[in-house]
This record gives sequence, structure tokens and C-alpha cells, in this order.
Amino acid sequence: MPLLLLLAQGQLDAFALEEAKAYFSRALELEPENAVARTGLATLLELEGKTSEAVLRIEQVCAQSPGHAPAWVLRARLALAEESAEEARAYYERAVAADPTAVDPELLKRIVSAGGGTGRSKAQGGDRGRAVPQWDGGWAGGALDPDEWDEEDETDDYGEGGGGAGRGANEMSLDDLGLEFVARTDVDFSRVGGMASVKDDIRMKILYPMQNKDLFAAYGKKAGGGVLLYGPPGCGKTLISRATAGEIKANFLSVGLHQILDMWIGNSEKQLHRIFEYARQHAPAVLFFDEVDALAADRKDLRASAGRTLINQFLAELDGHDDNNDGVLVLGATNAPWHLDSAFLRPGRFDRLLFVPPPDLEARAEIVGIVAEGKPVAGLDAKALAKRCKDFSGADISAVFEGATEEALAEAMRTGKMVPITGKALAKRAGMVKPSTRRWFESAKNYALYANQSGFYDDVLEFLGIQKP
Repeated sequence: MPLLLLLAQGQLDAFALEEAKAYFSRALELEPENAVARTGLATLLELEGKTSEAVLRIEQVCAQSPGHAPAWVLRARLALAEESAEEARAYYERAVAADPTAVDPELLKRIVSAGGGTGRSKAQGGDRGRAVPQWDGGWAGGALDPDEWDEEDETDDYGEGGGGAGRGANEMSLDDLGLEFVARTDVDFSRVGGMASVKDDIRMKILYPMQNKDLFAAYGKKAGGGVLLYGPPGCGKTLISRATAGEIKANFLSVGLHQILDMWIGNSEKQLHRIFEYARQHAPAVLFFDEVDALAADRKDLRASAGRTLINQFLAELDGHDDNNDGVLVLGATNAPWHLDSAFLRPGRFDRLLFVPPPDLEARAEIVGIVAEGKPVAGLDAKALAKRCKDFSGADISAVFEGATEEALAEAMRTGKMVPITGKALAKRAGMVKPSTRRWFESAKNYALYANQSGFYDDVLEFLGIQKP
């Protein structure tokens, strides 16, 4: 059945509608209640312009399989096509609540543009009188114009995902902030291949203080603080951050630059403060800033006063002079730590630097096994493939599988039969992918050798086997 559905989805992706319909129909013959196949057929009806029939079919799927996120996404698209933006927003939120990876920024943008950005979860049904899901969780992935915030919004009661029922007048919801939010991330260290030394550092510097607050308090240490993860791109800095939140069962907020910057003077600083305030109100919480060097750039390189003011605000939030940051862990990830303002690296801010290197042989073999899960792989020797992937990042290994998968899928569509992804095909593809980490080390080596008086980048030299001059 999984292989049949995979082939059907491949035909759908290739816009071979008749072939996709045949495979989905065959899957339903074998398993009449299969939500994936039923959603696929409803998608085909949408593509054929039979929206009314598609709506009826997808409503049945949502009723019988409420945890199937793709069905809610399709239902949101259909509602948007019928100009029911509030319904579309509610359905979209149900999808993200069922599966956080179902976030679709483009669909959400269209929903907001159509008027589905300010309504609450208790939206009313459309002209057809269909019931809209009563979703009391926080909005996911939406970004609102600060000019649209009003005082009434600040005092509404929200469900647990948006700050807790009966929240205080000063508490905020994610609807205010426009953040991607995973209430309880489903990723932990078991889903992160390798990185044993990094995990040990995180446990000692992050997890144990937050899991044993009383013990660490007895030694005068608080849970939380700031940790900067740096290393080559694609080596798992974002993944290890999300897994850190999963290990301590903390709220995880992923903050992008676009969710902070605003064209109006002062609004960027206000939004950054609101984000930190939300994290404080919902501790334990992990605030993750990806590509943090864009937000914490060296002030000597900035001429515009607006950028310098935002950096000063960031520093003030990290210090927590006016607010208690206890229980708030701030994780920053960057490929270029040497571009950060030195003020961010002093004690009390990003005072803990963790180097995230490319995976070693054992870690690469573990990553190969994780990436291969759920794919029709045959004859795979994970360790042998890992040896062919020297200096590869986790993203590079994923690219190997993506290329081999596309080749197998193309062959399957030509023959009409399931074609497995062989170990030989993966080995061939590995020879075609160039490690993305090498260029990063070319730059990092120069900084580690000639701009490393503080010793921040000694880990890079140790990884390269170079003695510090």
C-alpha cells in the first residue's frame, strides 16, 4: 500500500491525472478508508475544476480522519477558492495543529490577503451553513501588520496554544506575533544523527540546568541564557535547536528576520520586545533565531541608526534588566559568527558557543538510516554509503537521496512499475554531489588562524587538525 500511494503521488506531482487517479482508486479498493488516497482523489477533482464534489469528498475525510493534515490543507484551499477566507483560516489552523510541518506560508499569505488574517478561531459557517472547526489554539505561521493590533485583541481569551485561557490583559497570543510555533516539538535527540559531543554540551549547558532548577539554583546558577550554535550550513543547527526544545518539553518559537523587521521606525524594536515577553510568559521556552548574524551584526559595519537601535534592543532583551529571563533559553544559529557584534559574546548574552561540525563516519551512517526511513530502498549499506560521503553535511546526504529518488520515480513512471532506490544508485549519486562544507572551512580557517585572539574558534582549528599559532 505505501508504495502504491507513493507512485500515485508521483503521478500527481507530474500532473499525470489519469494515471494518478488509477493508482489512488486501486489503493481505495485495497483500503476503502485510506485518508491519503481519499485526499488524493479530492485533489484530482479540484484540479479538474469539480470543486463542489471535491468539497463533499474532503469534508468526509476531515470528519472521519480529523488528524490527517493534508485534508485540512485542501479544505482550506477549497474554502479560499469559494471566497470563504475565515473558514479557510480555521481549516488551515486545524492542519497545522494536526501536523506542524503542514505550514504553507504561500497559502497563509493568500488567506490573509483575502481577509482571513484578523478573524478568530470561533469563525462562523459560510453561506452553505457548514460548521467551521472550533479551533482554540494559537495561529500558526501568520504575520500581521502592527497597525492592525488593537486594544480589544490584547484582552481576548485564547486557548492554551495562544497563551492560556483567561490570560491577563498584558499577555499576548501568537496571533499578535506572527511566529511559527510548535507547542511541544515532536523532535528530540533520537531524531538527530550523530553530534554526540554537541548533544553532551547541550545537556550540560542547557538541559540539566532547566531540568534541575533547584539544584543549579543552590549553586547560584539560573536556567536559561544564551547559546550560539555555529558551523557549516546544513549540518543540523536548526534541527538540534528544535530537538533541544523537544528534550525538555519546552515551547519552541522559531523567529525569522522577516518577523521582526518593519519599515516604520520603532516597530522592529517593539516586535522584538513582544517576542521576548511572550517567551517569558510561557517559560520554559526556547527562542530560536536562525541566521542571527543578520540581526546581531557588528555595529561598526552599520551606518543606519535604525539598525544600531535594533541591535541595542536585542542586547537589552538578552540582559533582561527590566524582565526576568529565567526559564527562557535563547538559541542563535549562524554560519558566520565572526560577523556578530562582539557585545553579543560577552558573559550573560551568547556566552556559550557550540561548534556544530560536519558529521563523522558513524554520524553519517546514522543520518543515512534516518533519511532512508519510509523510502522504498533496496540493497542499502549505510556505512558503505557514509564512507562515500566524506565531508558531507546532513543536507548533502539528503540531496543524495533526493537525486536517487527522482531517478527511481522517473523510471517508475516510464514503466508503470514500482522501482526501488538501490544502494548502487545512491552511491552513484553521492559521487555527483560536492560537499558544501569545504567552502565554509576555507573562510573559517582564516578567521580561526588570524582573528582568534579570544580563542572563540579553537574548535575549528581542532577539527581541521591545525595547531594554534
